[in-house]
Amino acid sequence: MSMLWLQAIVINTVLIAGAQRFPLLTPSGWVHAGALGTVLWGCLGWQGWLAVVMYLAAGSLVTKIGWRDKEKRGLAEARGGRRSPANVWGSAATGAALALLIGSGLEPKSLLLVGFSASFAAKLADTFGSEIGKRWGGQPRLITTLQPVPAGTEGAISLEGTLASAAGSVLMTLALYSLQLLPSLAISSVVMLIGLLATLAESVLGAVAQDRLTWLSNELVNSLQTTLAALLAIAVLSPWMS
Repeated sequence: MSMLWLQAIVINTVLIAGAQRFPLLTPSGWVHAGALGTVLWGCLGWQGWLAVVMYLAAGSLVTKIGWRDKEKRGLAEARGGRRSPANVWGSAATGAALALLIGSGLEPKSLLLVGFSASFAAKLADTFGSEIGKRWGGQPRLITTLQPVPAGTEGAISLEGTLASAAGSVLMTLALYSLQLLPSLAISSVVMLIGLLATLAESVLGAVAQDRLTWLSNELVNSLQTTLAALLAIAVLSPWMS
């Protein structure tokens, strides 16, 4: 076992044991987060691990904004906003898979990191748009028809929520750039845009299919969104980085 993986196991075991007291994840969610953190540290080093910790912190913080109001209106996340294992992997399965490919030595690493980054930019964009839109968004409209719909409807968007999604994508991308997981601001700007576009695509999927397909859970939709973002970023940026 390499020293990096040994560090990953020890650090994540200690941190998760101490983090159980914080109301961000369920007890089993913390265990799965520890497994995710171990993979990220082992494959990408502390930078990849810290990027996802920053995503978790920002996403959890924005979920708590206006919590009482969202709870009264029946729009709050279940379990008091604590993430379950399904939430952890719905958000991070794509990123974890790309991290494992990087850890295995697959090249080009730079493009795989772009996909990794885009997946988390898209997910934080989704979280910001959803949570801020629920609290401060105006009249929600279905993305496919622009007809007014009740708050919380699958595929509903608002101007405020869309702007919040853009802010979430920018924030996550800048964090990834600052950790040197993205090589330039030009490439980062493309990742920012793709994060927002993937979030809008998720809304289209929600409007078109989620209420019609019982097996299409929120977690699966999240995985599809992050996968789309990663593949789109790799496809768009491949000519620039090859």
